[in-house]
Amino acid sequence: MRNLASLPSLDGKRVIIRCDLNVPLDGDRITDDGRIVASVPTIKYLVEQGAKVVVISHLGRPDGEPNPKYSLAPAASRLGELLGQPVFFATDTIGSDARGAVKALANGGVVVLENLRFNAAETSKDATEREAFAAKLAEFGDFFVSDGFGVVHRKQASVYELAKALPSVGGFLIEKELDVLTRLTKTPERPYAVVLGGSKVSDKLGVIDHLLPHVNQLLIGGGMVFTFLAAQGHKVGKSLLEVDQIETCQNYLKRAAELGVEVVLPTDIVVASKFGADAEVAVTAADAIESSPFGDTGLGLDIGPESAKNFATKVAAAKTVFWNGPMGVFEIAAFANGTKAVAQALTEVNGLSVVGGGDSAAAVRILGFADEQFGHISTGGGASLEFLEGKALPGLEVLND
Repeated sequence: MRNLASLPSLDGKRVIIRCDLNVPLDGDRITDDGRIVASVPTIKYLVEQGAKVVVISHLGRPDGEPNPKYSLAPAASRLGELLGQPVFFATDTIGSDARGAVKALANGGVVVLENLRFNAAETSKDATEREAFAAKLAEFGDFFVSDGFGVVHRKQASVYELAKALPSVGGFLIEKELDVLTRLTKTPERPYAVVLGGSKVSDKLGVIDHLLPHVNQLLIGGGMVFTFLAAQGHKVGKSLLEVDQIETCQNYLKRAAELGVEVVLPTDIVVASKFGADAEVAVTAADAIESSPFGDTGLGLDIGPESAKNFATKVAAAKTVFWNGPMGVFEIAAFANGTKAVAQALTEVNGLSVVGGGDSAAAVRILGFADEQFGHISTGGGASLEFLEGKALPGLEVLND
């Protein structure tokens, strides 16, 4: 992949950098600035090289129309705080305000353009429309740096076509993500454990398929565990169940046994009377969920305390761990213990521990862990998973010579 070191002198040059500033907002308040923090090293490098830095990103899904709810203004403000210098904000993307702001940039100056997705062409299915939008963006730069790892699995104007319209390279964040993910797939130190959670088995099919021959242990939690339990013949009450994936899970269990991979499922489950913080709660054996006080209406919302300890022990003993997906509904205190136990165990790994972006990254921060406690927290949940599935990612392919 072409990288920053391959660029000529950037002093006085305009450099467009595609970041992923898609942070969660509560009104104008950023609730997790992890992605902005991750974008700082590359931007700071460009500033130090004397470049005129034009930052572009998306936020949310505004459906191709300007919407104040999805403005990048709060992200631009936070970026300025992290860089320790003024960061200007343009109220449009390719309009007069953006043109004026880019023209006014001094060497080492930074401007953030408004949300790319306020323009329907950014995510258009029509390559011609994307190319036209990318050509407009390209007018603002002499070089393009792609550093928004969370979107490299998307063939979008600012990710793919813009990289073809200008001399383009990958930034430090993309380099770091690639290094870590390549270690997970090519040279993992053993024992190698993968922990998968989240709501649906169907979201993780490709990852399980691709990683199963490479891992020593596969630990399953979250809502997806109930389809695995059903595959073993157990009843799961009203817990989340993908009936159409039961046979798939049976095949995974059989294949794992043939490969000598240990599949670790919970032995106990935290069962609730309903979904909510005010629900009644009981702990029951994973193979007897309907024997809980709630009978066949019981709803499994976390792995149980015995399982949490077992998962934590296995994770802490591994040399390489990849974790994607919470063990339960961590946003509610009564169902956060499993996720917290796994997160704590990852901080104790004597090797490489990787939190695979998305809900997992949000969970560790909400539960009070610092990014520095883990080997790596990915900024791209979907991109990380697709890479681990062995898929070609358009935003990376376009950066290859």
